[in-house]
Amino acid sequence: MIPIAGSAYTYTYATMGELVAWIIGWDLILEYAVSNMAVCVGFAAHIVDFGDWFGVHPPVRWISPAFLPSGLSDLQGNTIYSPGWHFGFNLPAFFIVLILTVVLVRGIRESAETNNIMVLLKIAAILVFIFAGAHFIHPGHWHPFIPNGWSGILTGGSIIFFTYIGFDSVSTAAEECRRPQRDVPFGILATLVVCTVLYIGVAVVLTGLIPWQSLVDDAAPVVNTLKKLTHATGSGTLNWVRLIVLCGAMMGMISSILVFQLGQARVWFAMSRDRLFPRWFGKVHPRYRTPAVATWIAGFLVAIPSGLLDIGTLADLSNIGTLFAFVLVSIGVLILRVREPERHRGFRAPGGVLVPILSLFFCVLLMSGLPVITWLRFFGWLFIGLVIYFLYSRKHSEFSSLT
Repeated sequence: MIPIAGSAYTYTYATMGELVAWIIGWDLILEYAVSNMAVCVGFAAHIVDFGDWFGVHPPVRWISPAFLPSGLSDLQGNTIYSPGWHFGFNLPAFFIVLILTVVLVRGIRESAETNNIMVLLKIAAILVFIFAGAHFIHPGHWHPFIPNGWSGILTGGSIIFFTYIGFDSVSTAAEECRRPQRDVPFGILATLVVCTVLYIGVAVVLTGLIPWQSLVDDAAPVVNTLKKLTHATGSGTLNWVRLIVLCGAMMGMISSILVFQLGQARVWFAMSRDRLFPRWFGKVHPRYRTPAVATWIAGFLVAIPSGLLDIGTLADLSNIGTLFAFVLVSIGVLILRVREPERHRGFRAPGGVLVPILSLFFCVLLMSGLPVITWLRFFGWLFIGLVIYFLYSRKHSEFSSLT
């Protein structure tokens, strides 16, 4: 119905007005940025493991975050860094963002073609892991099947929810689709089904290979599990599977970073077009016709914290931002169904008002499973956003002359 850039920001602008649109736009900046930081930290962990496969071991301080709340240990359990801050910087995480920023500035067409290749490689690697790992499963690792009860399931669902941000980010580039009313819903629903099946397959195999407790705070759990099993069994097959999974995982994470950075820059671009941000945020590259300024700012905004923070801290903050955005979209659907029931829609969600109500309920339920410190950080981010809105955005927006 709204085939222009901006994702949930544009939707809430059309349904609930400027202030709510600012809140969700500010939230989306947090959502895309922090989730991408988490992926970048994971990518760096895989790069380190890739070098280890070939016997390359760079200095630890330049391949690990400066902040490690659980510390850092090797496979033998020897402590490398105690919990807290240390002198170091995650260079692989920093540079991958800047390299992909250049790709995005050059244009959506080149980025989309590159992304398609990487997604296919990722799916192939996932299937290799599932089928190869299935031969080494120990069913005893699944007992008890729900070790932390239903509260553990709720918390687990809250923690991994940011992996679903990719489905939302599809909508941020709606303006660049040929037939957005058909392509965007199909793209979101099809990827949702495929990825959910793959997620379940990986989770079942991974928890069958190794006790789930050993996966906590691991930025590269699959490849590190394969590494441990290779050392324990001496299997040459597992060693090669590890290399295949490493390559596929890195390609997959590159595609994720690409999509998230694309979505983030489009949100900034849409907000600057509505004059909630300064106009220069929406400046288009004279040759490539992409929002170059917003893309570069988004690149550095993600790259620097990626070198400093760990994956757990980043994932929790991204989850609450993603869930909050989905809450507002669900409310927006309900408002439109009541206020403008006859409005033409290129795609109408089935189930009437039941679907947005269920979406609203489950998103709030998952948010309740996140730690209190995550809520405090999120409210702090929203407070900063509201200060910016009332001091700048409200006075410069396209509706400012009407107030």
